[in-house]
Amino acid sequence: MRPLTEQDIRNSFVNCSKGEAKRLAVPRDLAEQPWDDLDFLGWRDPGAPDRSCLVTERAGRLTGVTLRFPSRQRGFLHRSMCSVCLTTHPGNGVSLMTARKAGTAGREGNSVGIYMCADLACSLYVRGKKELNSGSRIEESLTLEQQIARATGHLSAFLDHLYA
Repeated sequence: MRPLTEQDIRNSFVNCSKGEAKRLAVPRDLAEQPWDDLDFLGWRDPGAPDRSCLVTERAGRLTGVTLRFPSRQRGFLHRSMCSVCLTTHPGNGVSLMTARKAGTAGREGNSVGIYMCADLACSLYVRGKKELNSGSRIEESLTLEQQIARATGHLSAFLDHLYA
């Protein structure tokens, strides 16, 4: 992924108003991000504990999405698997993230959901750049490039549902 500026990020959101995008907390450490290892930039909003955001390149343009997740989850004592990178985490390491749909459907309250790593570090887990505190990645025969393609495909399918 190419390095992004704060303005790139704010202009990319498809499921919130321009005013909401202007008020979102954007990571302050953009210059330090491992851009070559990211398929998407994901972060949690420190001012809103139930909100995360992600921005990715899609069809030649940036697509930003605001996501909501329960700030407190109950009953997750088993390991959960991320639907994007297929990493398992114990406890609350994977969360159901919901996104308001783009356009009229979103304004009418429709949303879609996906189980993702709560820290949104899927790209780094796939590449082995971030270690798991506990949990695991499935041992696979796929090449790294194939695993990356699968993860980006899963994310792309989720984003397709935002527009459906």
